[in-house]
Order: sequence, then C-alpha cells, then structure tokens
Amino acid sequence: MIPLRFFRKGLNWKIIYFMKNPLFFGIFCSILLSASALKAQPPVKDTVHVGIYITSIHDIDFKDKEFTVTFWLWMKYRNPDLNFQKYLEIPNAKSFETSYYSSDTTGERIYLIMKVQAVMKDSWKVDNFPFDVQKLHLSIENSLFDSKSLIFMADTLGSHFDPRFTLGGWNIDSCIVTTGSRSYETAFGLENMQQQLVHYGTFDVRLSVSRETVGLFWKMFVGMYLAFLIAFICFFIHADLMDARFGLSVGSLFAVVGNKYIIESSLPETATFTLVDLLHDFTLFFILVIVVANAYSLETFKNHGLSRSDKFDRRFAWILMMIYVLLNGWFIWRASHG
Repeated sequence: MIPLRFFRKGLNWKIIYFMKNPLFFGIFCSILLSASALKAQPPVKDTVHVGIYITSIHDIDFKDKEFTVTFWLWMKYRNPDLNFQKYLEIPNAKSFETSYYSSDTTGERIYLIMKVQAVMKDSWKVDNFPFDVQKLHLSIENSLFDSKSLIFMADTLGSHFDPRFTLGGWNIDSCIVTTGSRSYETAFGLENMQQQLVHYGTFDVRLSVSRETVGLFWKMFVGMYLAFLIAFICFFIHADLMDARFGLSVGSLFAVVGNKYIIESSLPETATFTLVDLLHDFTLFFILVIVVANAYSLETFKNHGLSRSDKFDRRFAWILMMIYVLLNGWFIWRASHG
C-alpha cells in the first residue's frame, strides 16, 4: 500500500506542473471564467403574447368613479409556472372574477383564454362636463413574476372591442393597447433585495369615450336658463309693480341654486372650477345684476317718471341678454373643444 504522504507529494507535483504549463493554465482559466459568466447571467425572460376583446362596458357610476367591464383575455407563453389563472393581477380593479377559463398545452407554447368581469376604479375629469372625454384604463400584470421573468407583447391583430355593445350615452373614440413596465418603490419585505424598487411587466388598455352631449346638456341646464328668462321678464313689467319684479328675481336666484346642487349631486367631488360651476355662478351674477337694475329702475320711476324708467328697462334688458348669450356661447364652445 502506498503511504499517504507519497500520494500527496505526487498530487502536489502534478498541480505545480499543471499551473506552470501555459496551455493547461489557459484552458483552466477559460473554464473558470465561463462558469462564472453562466452563474452571473440573468434568467431568461419569457415573452407572453397577450390580446384582449372587450364585449361590454356597463354600470358606469360617475359619482363613485366606477365602471364594470367584461372582456376576453388570451395569452401564449412557454413557462407553465407563470400560471395566469392563479396569478392574474388587475391593479386598478376594485374586484374581478373569471367566469370562463380554458388552457391548451399540446403545442410548444401554452395557450390560455379566459373571460373576465372587473369592477374598475378610475379618475374622472369633470372640468368640461357634460362635454368631457374620459380615458378608461385597464392594466394586466402577473402578481408573482416581475419583469426579470416575463415581458408582455401585445396582440394587435383585429379589433379590441365589440362595436355592437351599447355604452349608454357614450361614444367610443379609440382603444389603444400597449405594453411596458410598472415600478413599485418597495421590496415587498424581501430581505435579499439590494434596493426598494421592483419592476413588473404590464399590458395596458386605454379606451377613450366621449359623451352624447346635446340632449344631456339641455336636460341638465334647461332649469337654469328658464330661471334666468323668468328674471329677464322683470324688465317688461311696469316699474310701479316692483313687488312682482323683485319676487320673480329672488325666486329665480333660488331656482338656479337648486339646479346647481341637483347637478353636482350626480358628479364626483372635485376641487377644480368646472363648467357646471361657471355657468351657474355666471347666471347667478346676471340675475343679481337684474335685481340691481330693478332697484335703479324704481329710483328712476320715483324721480323721473314711468316713461324714462321704461326706456331704461328696454335698453338695459337687451344689452344684458346679448352679453349673457355671447358669454354662454363662448364658455360652451371652449368646453366642447377641450
């Protein structure tokens, strides 16, 4: 039996010989570098081909900033661990459920299709209401795998919504699908993360809708305009009937205020000055001007007689009406053109 010290001595001699030989030393270093590079290489991303077809948008709650959308969603990918049936995430959804699910794994890629109904939360822009254009946003993510493991690629063939579904009071202007990534400034409690920042691949759908405004506008503002016309009639009542003139003017003020609160009760809360605020406050100011004009007409009647008071009423009435109509037209045109 060979003593252990001779075996160690022979092994050390072979290592020394191997390290001194340039050829073997180069091969050894190449193997080490290749192993290190393979170890440092990031994981291969799986490309998820995803498409969507919206079949219905309904239950639009404008005050609570909610709407319900039903759509078909299909995906093609290779990694079975992605499991979108379990890890599907819709970040801006209040709630969602899958009513149908089917998966085909016979080919090289997994083909998955599902029917989803989601109650979405979104932000409404009401500055130009009822001439507003809203951007409905829907986003799809995988709740387990971040952008290091998967990226989305949009299926842009065909239409993305059913043109036959009815969206009461709205017109669909466009539907745009895009892909990208969303950043979360947190590590979700993982201790091995070097920074508090995670990126997730995302599939985004932006649906642009505009209102059918003509009927809605007159339905909401006819009370305000009738109140102004009632106050305007005061100029055609003789100055010696001031009780009737002041009564109509003050009643019109309350009518406009009531109409404003009725409309605002159906709108979401906002800190901006909207078209609804502008038209109502503008009308209130003009009715206040009519009240002041009535007081001046009464003073003119007492000091200069009925004929001079009537002359003032007629001229001032048509000047006031012209200014009111022109300004209303300007505000409405500006709102309707964005």
